[in-house]
Amino acid sequence: MTKETIQERLTYWKEHLGRLMDAYTALIEGGVKSYEIDDRSLTRFDIPSLRKAIDEAEKKVDLYENMLTGQRPRKAFAVVPRDW
Repeated sequence: MTKETIQERLTYWKEHLGRLMDAYTALIEGGVKSYEIDDRSLTRFDIPSLRKAIDEAEKKVDLYENMLTGQRPRKAFAVVPRDW
C-alpha cells in the first residue's frame, strides 16, 4: 500500500469516526430519539451496536496512523510447552 492510499483511508475512517461519535453523543444526551448517518437511522436501542462500530473505527484509525509512522501491527504467536 502506498502512503497516499493509507492517508486516504485514514481520512475516511477519521470522518466516519467523527459521525459515529456525533450520533452516539446525541443519543446519549437524550436530545433526540433517532439519528441518521447517511442511509442508516439509529435509535436509542442501537447504542450497543453503535458503540461496537465506534470501537471498530477507532481500531482502523489507529492501524492506519501506525502504518503511516512505519510501525507494524503486532504479530501473534503461540508458545507450545513440551515435556521431554
